[in-house]
Amino acid sequence: MSMTFDKVCALVQRGEVRVSDHGYDEMSDEDILARDVLAGVFDGVVVEDYPIYAKGPCVLVLQKDLNQRPIHVVWGIPKNLSSPAVVVTAYRPDPDLWSEDFTRRKT
Repeated sequence: MSMTFDKVCALVQRGEVRVSDHGYDEMSDEDILARDVLAGVFDGVVVEDYPIYAKGPCVLVLQKDLNQRPIHVVWGIPKNLSSPAVVVTAYRPDPDLWSEDFTRRKT
């Protein structure tokens, strides 16, 4: 498991969450509701982990919305801070770019 994802889940559990402006824009474009992102995090599967990233640790997580449709969510924690968990972006993965289970990029 990812330490970053563990921290994100703990922060979401405590309600310490923020959605970035970019995250809101992408969620709106992709018809993804914030409640789906928040509700789905606890059953999420880590796809890619970036513990050392310039803006702070982040993780790409495969989640499902309330209709069980796949969502990729990039969660981050701001550099040098311990809170909040930030929804950097969320989108519906393109089947042409991802494996059938949406956990591996196609080459």
